[in-house]
Amino acid sequence: MSHTIHEKTKLLNRVRRLRGQMEAVERALEQERSCSDVLQLIAGVRGAINGLMAEIVEDHILMHVSNEKLQQNERNEGAAELIDVVRAYLK
Repeated sequence: MSHTIHEKTKLLNRVRRLRGQMEAVERALEQERSCSDVLQLIAGVRGAINGLMAEIVEDHILMHVSNEKLQQNERNEGAAELIDVVRAYLK
C-alpha cells in the first residue's frame, strides 16, 4: 500500500489548506492589496508546499528506500524515483 494512500486524509487536509492559502493570494490581488501583503501570503504558500513535499519525501524514503522488508531492486527503484523527483524539484 502506498504511503500516500495510508496518509490520505492528512495529506488531503494539507492540500485543502494550501488551496485556501492560494485563494487568499487571489483575493489579495483582486483587492489590489499592497505587494508586501501579497508577498507575505505567497511566502506562506511556499512554506506550506515545501512542508507537504518534505512530508511525502520523508515517507517515501521510509517506505520505499530504507525499508528493509523490501527487496534490494525495489529499494533501488524507490531511490531512483526519489532522485528524479528531487532533480525536477530543484530545477
